[in-house]
Amino acid sequence: MSAWSLPQLFENIHNDIDHRLSTVRRSVAHPGSKGDGSESVWLNLLKTYLPQRYQCDSAFIVDSEGHFSEQQDVVIFDRQYSPFVFHYENQKIIPAESVYAVFEVKQTLNAANVAYAQRKIESVRTLVRTSLPIPHAGGPETVDSHCGRHTGARERLAPGIREALARQAPGKYRKRLVKLWVRGESGFLFLYQ
Repeated sequence: MSAWSLPQLFENIHNDIDHRLSTVRRSVAHPGSKGDGSESVWLNLLKTYLPQRYQCDSAFIVDSEGHFSEQQDVVIFDRQYSPFVFHYENQKIIPAESVYAVFEVKQTLNAANVAYAQRKIESVRTLVRTSLPIPHAGGPETVDSHCGRHTGARERLAPGIREALARQAPGKYRKRLVKLWVRGESGFLFLYQ
């Protein structure tokens, strides 16, 4: 019997995700279905490994003034202290105060997809968030009402990718690309601050 290896476990997770994304890319011909398949891979990964308090799904986000975001591919949100505004037939509307992060999932990395992701995520950034204390193990914290919550996630950047994206991004977004998680050649997640 071989010994446990944490690096091997993480490598196996990476290989599994890469295989799933590659299978979707090679097998599904319809662009919308291909996108849904890629989103599903990322959502299943996050649902498996996030603590139960946090959930993720594809959703719309609404603020206290009734403004809505565009549909977001992946939303990580607090489910413990925040109810859904609306949840019916797989359509979810989540209050802005409960959102920790949003991601746009794309099959290819190019300037057009980066600009598209930026516009969609901007529709979340402009929402009004109220500032209330959030209970957690370290004591309550106050949410920054402009930027929302900080995910604490670490970036994983392929060498030179951030710089290349920043050069391609429209001017007002260049300094806001903060996280890019690249998995093989099979898919990308963007997070803009």
